[in-house]
Amino acid sequence: MLTRHLSGLDRVLVEIERALGASLNAAPEARRPSPAVGVAQGSLDEGERRHAAGLMRVNHTGEVCAQALYSGQDAVARNEATRAQLLHAAAEETDHLAWCGERLEALASRPSLFNPLWYAGSFAIGAAAALIDDKMSLGFVVETERQVEAHLGEHLEKLPEGDAPSRAVVAQMQADEARHGRMAREAGGIELPLPIPTLMRFASGVMKAVAYRI
Repeated sequence: MLTRHLSGLDRVLVEIERALGASLNAAPEARRPSPAVGVAQGSLDEGERRHAAGLMRVNHTGEVCAQALYSGQDAVARNEATRAQLLHAAAEETDHLAWCGERLEALASRPSLFNPLWYAGSFAIGAAAALIDDKMSLGFVVETERQVEAHLGEHLEKLPEGDAPSRAVVAQMQADEARHGRMAREAGGIELPLPIPTLMRFASGVMKAVAYRI
C-alpha cells in the first residue's frame, strides 16, 4: 500500500477542514456510543432545562477547544510517537463533542456562537506549545485535562438530578480526561511554570461564562 506524503498545502487544507468540522458541526460522528443511550430522561422544568443546556454548551465548547489544542499541537509536533498520542486523544475528544452536541439537541438548545473564536485561540496555543518542545506540549495537555476534569466534576454537582443522560455523558468524559492527563504525564509532560496555569484558568473562566449564555 502506498503512503501519501502531505504537502504543506495539503496540511493547511486538512486543518481548515478540522476547524470547520469541530467549530461548526454540533454533533460529528462518534466512534463510541453515547453514555446517554438507554438512560431515562427525568422531568425538567424550564429553568432546569435552560441550566442543563447552558452547562452542556460549556462542555461542548470545551471539547471544541480540546480539538483545536490537539490539532495545533499535531500540526507542528516533531515526534511521531507524540503525534500519535495526540491524535488518539483527539479522536476520543471527538466522541465527547458528538455526545455534547446530541445532549444540546435533546435539550432544545445549540452550541456557543463563539465556537470558531474559541477554536482559533486554542489552536494557536497548541501550536505555540508544540513549537517549544514536546515536553511543553504534553505539559499543556496535562494541565488542560486537570482543569477540565475539575470543571466536569463541578458540572456533575450542578446538573439537575432529572437530567440523568447529561450526567452519564459528563461522568464518562471526566474519566476519559483523567486518563488523557495521565498518559500525557507518563509520556514526558512537564508541570507548566507559573503563571501559565493561572492564565489558563482565567481564560477558561471567561470561556465558561460566555458559552453558558451565548
